[in-house]
Amino acid sequence: MYDFHTHFIPENVIEWVKEQKETIHAQWVKKEENKEEFLMINHKWGFELKKTFVDINLYIEEQSKAGIKHSVISPIPQLFMYDFPEEITYELSTVYNDSLVKLVQFFPAKLSALATVPLNNPNQAAQVLNDAMKCGLKGAIIGPGASGHMLSDKRFIPFFEEANRLKAIVFIHPLLSEDPRLKRRMMPNLIGVPWETTVCATDILLSGLIDRFPNVKILFAHGGGFLPYQIGRMTKGYEKWPAVSKNLTAPPKEYLKRFWYDNVLWDQQSVEFLIQTVGEDRVVPGSDFPFDLSVWPPDSRSCRSVRTILAD
Repeated sequence: MYDFHTHFIPENVIEWVKEQKETIHAQWVKKEENKEEFLMINHKWGFELKKTFVDINLYIEEQSKAGIKHSVISPIPQLFMYDFPEEITYELSTVYNDSLVKLVQFFPAKLSALATVPLNNPNQAAQVLNDAMKCGLKGAIIGPGASGHMLSDKRFIPFFEEANRLKAIVFIHPLLSEDPRLKRRMMPNLIGVPWETTVCATDILLSGLIDRFPNVKILFAHGGGFLPYQIGRMTKGYEKWPAVSKNLTAPPKEYLKRFWYDNVLWDQQSVEFLIQTVGEDRVVPGSDFPFDLSVWPPDSRSCRSVRTILAD
């Protein structure tokens, strides 16, 4: 059994955050007596710093208890650092990736990992991806954009060119939506997170980026946001409007089957619909462990998808 969507923060990364706390506006806040401290970054990205985020033995123990034989670690999105100067983002990427390489080498049977890259400098991101994959990482986790640009923008071509050459996994994971309408009732997380994925996935699909870079293994978090469930509306737009169809060589539903998706959906009927829409070999098992909204234990019924996305 695999868990393709997990997060972990190595000790060296925590030390780096402490050393750079003034620069990145890091704060440790005790919100509730029965919970760990919350780590706040740049006054907006906060999360409970659970022991399973930082204790690798506890992380592996909890994964094993759930029946997971092999876990894929991704850097935590709150530490992408795209809002900061390029040298800060690059430095943390290097520290994070080096630490993950060591973990994977120490636990080769239990762990694989994805890199984080300085996406605010796409040329540098391409080099960091190359370096990380040379050391055994499987690709990279990135946000749905950086510096106010969508991933289909020309500025990101150097990164996607290198990912295409390397046949890298590119796991697109959103941060909380900053839409001012969603500031109440946990909506930045509840619907803002899948909404950010929806916008990014729709833009990538309609841009024709996957035709230009067919070897990039794009994996969308949380079942692809809302995109798979509104594909009928997009197909209608494809039939009616040249602005929708002009970059595509097939209907949108066919493009859906060229991406990968995790099954972090918390609802079995939603998972079944996703599988029926894109195919079982395009849906990887995942949990989002150890965040509060993780699917635990994960649904790890099929390994077909893992074999296809890990294949060279």
